[in-house]
Amino acid sequence: MTNQAPQNPAPQNPAPQNPAPGTMSRISGAVPPHAWFGVSAVFHYLGPAFAVLLFPVVGVLGVAWFRIASAALIFAPITKPWCTFKKSTNRERALLLALGACLAVMNSTFYLALDRLPIALVAAIEFVGTIGIALWGLRTGRNYLAFVVAVIGVALLIDVPSLLAADGSALTSDLLGLFWAVLNGGLFVLYIILGHKISEGGASGGVERLGAAMTAAFIFVMPIGFLQALDAFGAPLLVLAGIGVGICSSVIPYVCDQLAMSRLPRASFAFLLALLPATATVIGIIVLRQIPSAIDVLGVVLVMIGVAVHKPAPT
Repeated sequence: MTNQAPQNPAPQNPAPQNPAPGTMSRISGAVPPHAWFGVSAVFHYLGPAFAVLLFPVVGVLGVAWFRIASAALIFAPITKPWCTFKKSTNRERALLLALGACLAVMNSTFYLALDRLPIALVAAIEFVGTIGIALWGLRTGRNYLAFVVAVIGVALLIDVPSLLAADGSALTSDLLGLFWAVLNGGLFVLYIILGHKISEGGASGGVERLGAAMTAAFIFVMPIGFLQALDAFGAPLLVLAGIGVGICSSVIPYVCDQLAMSRLPRASFAFLLALLPATATVIGIIVLRQIPSAIDVLGVVLVMIGVAVHKPAPT
């Protein structure tokens, strides 16, 4: 019997059917997306809680500058934002600039609110906007119920009777804090929408575009907080603390958001957001010693129920 060569020998170096995924996409796929969200949920308020401790010595807007500047510096050599902007279309550049402006103003207003209000209240107000957008796009009984429940929860956290009884500087401080918190809540909704947009090409592309957006945010925040931050450069420990706030607030949670968003539908991601008011409350207790009353706990629970019940509008 003679040996016959195979009729269709397999090629020695077959061409891959699909391009290999980027490093961040492989990392994203190695862990369930809910785990990435869990890490983000912890750091989403842990970093800002540390930031509050720096407010008296660095200034509110100075800490916001350190947060964005350090994050942009860390992202730059990894994501090469100049390459991302160069290869992007005009529409994609507009998206990156919009996200950068959103991050700059959102982080600044978030800190301005935290300077005057408890972290649990600021977190709760963030999610009323999320539900409100869902109600605007999808007017169902379920979303009406979710919105009403969340608003009641926020009203309990605000302690409306005490607010009405306040006067003078106390009332001004509370109202100004609520203004910053509401503005931050609207920008948080915009961040989620734009964040999902940049994650559509996968985690690796999403993180690259996030790095480019963070560079844009650094440019936008420069005139807002640089002068306050400048006073801290004479104290190396304050500079290191500011960099730590940036890593905890804008690097770890935003990267984890991209790793989760790239694999989770927006509806699933919106449902998981229900955990964040509880995370904010726990971190407020541990780091800032902001002990909630029974009414505050009830308010947080109602906001969580509202977020969990609401149904996002279809994209």
